[in-house]
Amino acid sequence: MKYLPLIALTVALSACAAQPPAGVQSVGQSQQPPKAVAACIAQKWANGSQQQVVSQDIMANDQAMDVYVPGQQPPDGAAAVVRPSYKGPGSWVGFRAHGAAGSEATSAISACL
Repeated sequence: MKYLPLIALTVALSACAAQPPAGVQSVGQSQQPPKAVAACIAQKWANGSQQQVVSQDIMANDQAMDVYVPGQQPPDGAAAVVRPSYKGPGSWVGFRAHGAAGSEATSAISACL
């Protein structure tokens, strides 16, 4: 009986973790781990724009990352949102657009899936 609140909290957190972040458009899934997908996206954006790309760890050990579109800055800039897959191994990738050109950004993301 004393473990019931802990079980309820675990179930509630699991339900929240299984949903994409608010304001993020789903781009796709990858079989690669989040770190590899984020590195690929950052490299493509940096090569294409010849600008610095900022990446931000969201979870320890590179398990979830945000990769900001060139010229965008944390915490509210346009970014690729790379998270562990909600369904098995690999990564889920989305795009948070804050005034950035979505089609160019998402095509680079798609190339890394």
